[in-house]
Amino acid sequence: MPEVDANVPPTAKKPPFPIAGGLRNYLARYKRERELPVTYERMRDFHEAIPLTDEKGKPTLWDSVIYRADEMGDLYEGLKRIYGLLKVDGDFSVVEHLYIDRVDFCSFGNSTPFRIRVVNAYNDNQDYFYLKKADASRAYGLELEHLLSPNRLNFLTHGTTLVEEHIAGIPGDVFIEKWLPDRDLSPVRVAKEMVKFNERCFVRLLGDMRSYNYVVVVTPDFEGAQVRIRAMDFDQQSYNGRKKFYLPQFFKENAEVVLYCTKHLHSKTARQYQREEQTLMLQRADLASMRLGVLLEAMAKDPIAPLEKVHELRASLADHYQRDEYRRCESMGELVRENLESIRRAVGQSSRAEKLGEYIF
Repeated sequence: MPEVDANVPPTAKKPPFPIAGGLRNYLARYKRERELPVTYERMRDFHEAIPLTDEKGKPTLWDSVIYRADEMGDLYEGLKRIYGLLKVDGDFSVVEHLYIDRVDFCSFGNSTPFRIRVVNAYNDNQDYFYLKKADASRAYGLELEHLLSPNRLNFLTHGTTLVEEHIAGIPGDVFIEKWLPDRDLSPVRVAKEMVKFNERCFVRLLGDMRSYNYVVVVTPDFEGAQVRIRAMDFDQQSYNGRKKFYLPQFFKENAEVVLYCTKHLHSKTARQYQREEQTLMLQRADLASMRLGVLLEAMAKDPIAPLEKVHELRASLADHYQRDEYRRCESMGELVRENLESIRRAVGQSSRAEKLGEYIF
């Protein structure tokens, strides 16, 4: 993994792009587009907002919002039905014992989300889901994560509303500060996952993976704990024109974990893990080839980034992969498709080299 570059400038706020045309048809075809009883616009009509603090009494980026008494019952029932659509495909008979405990609002970021806390009346178990402003970039990001990563995602769209399930894990910045130096985790396993995460983001062009935009999932195993890094913010899917923007290793917020990885991982081993993830991505792409093809066809026709950004990025990717085919690309969807073709060729060359007894790294 290359050294960290702390000079990646701050993210300019990305304009939202409407969900329309081919993407809307895709979402309807694969049951992401559903009729919802509550819209994002309705959620914005709250009566009062109270700052929400954490367990130590420190302010957060969230406010708890209160709705008018004559509307709250119907609104909360609608939110419970959305949860039923998201989790059990609308079988409301199995969610009757759930209730909406709290609604929070965050004005920070592009999606200005509402976070809904759902509680089980029998055992007080809690879960969360989110209502956000629908954005085509984010929908593409969620779907590409679902198809090309080891993680499955549930989300729904309706008009200008996007519903997402909660992605559980330790926020990346908290993991770096509290877990990296103090916990009994295998340094090699942490480094291996960072290499794989870095490669997934780059190939599918998911940008802005600073430490607070991903979570770390730690799973106990019979020999130590396994680690997986999961993206939780998809606003910057295929928008920026800078190649480094799609490589988490270059953000200063990730500097500590990147240096940690370079300390514990030999460059040849890092290359091995990168190739492993490329191979896995191709296997996932092949398993979902029809669905992925429909998605990328819609994405290729969707103007989700200015043409000058597409041209800037295609030139960098052409140099990176040493393939002039990139220079014909006129959209971000075409660039994602070309990235998959690039790693397919690289993996194919590796397989041929191994058959010839060559060491390719």
